Amino acid sequence: MTTDFRGDAIKPTDIHADRPARLLTIVWADGHQSAFDLTVLRWLCPCAFCRGEAGQPGWLDSNPTLTEEQLELADLSLTGNYALQPAWADGHSSGFYSFEHLRRNCPCPQDTARREAEAAAEAAGGTPEHTHD
Repeated sequence: MTTDFRGDAIKPTDIHADRPARLLTIVWADGHQSAFDLTVLRWLCPCAFCRGEAGQPGWLDSNPTLTEEQLELADLSLTGNYALQPAWADGHSSGFYSFEHLRRNCPCPQDTARREAEAAAEAAGGTPEHTHD
């Protein structure tokens, strides 16, 4: 069974951007905490420019070397009740990171193991076991 990352359980109760430490920390309503290094956060950008669209690869698919300016968080805004919108020092700000996207991609060891189990099960043609409490 895969983990369901929708609904009130994945709403943030606290969001803290520590720019000097280059860390975005989110505490979720289910009690889980996610700590995103800003480099990881930039690589997770879901916008069409970074991810591609209409069958075309995005800029991040070219495996670019990111500059310091591209990794510096200039601003962080809430978008409605469903997403965060970071603005990076290089001017890029078109990525809306849904709470579901962020929670699904939490970099903690427990969620990393869950994603690996899901990928392995998918590759084997099965259904992964639930690995997140």
